[in-house]
Amino acid sequence: MVPKKKNKISLIVQEGTLKSKYPNSKIIRDKENKIKWEGILKPTPLSGSYKIQIIYQTGKGIDVFVKEPFPLQLAENKKSLPHVYSTKEQKLCLYYPKENEWNNGQLYTETIIPWTSEWLFHYEIWLATGVWFGGGIHNETEKKDENKE
Repeated sequence: MVPKKKNKISLIVQEGTLKSKYPNSKIIRDKENKIKWEGILKPTPLSGSYKIQIIYQTGKGIDVFVKEPFPLQLAENKKSLPHVYSTKEQKLCLYYPKENEWNNGQLYTETIIPWTSEWLFHYEIWLATGVWFGGGIHNETEKKDENKE
């Protein structure tokens, strides 16, 4: 289901919501132009901890990176991470922009951060099995890896 376009949530509201839900995280905001959030996510009680960075910049959208561990381990016989825009940068693909699944009228704490945690959960399964169960549309790097198997 595609979310209805809402009015943009101001970055000061995003910052306050992030501080409230993740008090130990680090936030840098440049007025209403840019916000950078760094926090720790642990997808399940048995999971490791991951340091995540989210950067939103007006006019450029939102980017999500795994900063630690760096680099993320690859599953056996795999040459790239699944569902990322960049394996080298560990820049995650969390939604399909052409379907408008996310917009700046949504709180990061209700969308981007839970989606990141879900990505990490599926990453851990992929690491153990070599199979991505997270759904989504495969990028070209993944298609090349799959055709080699």
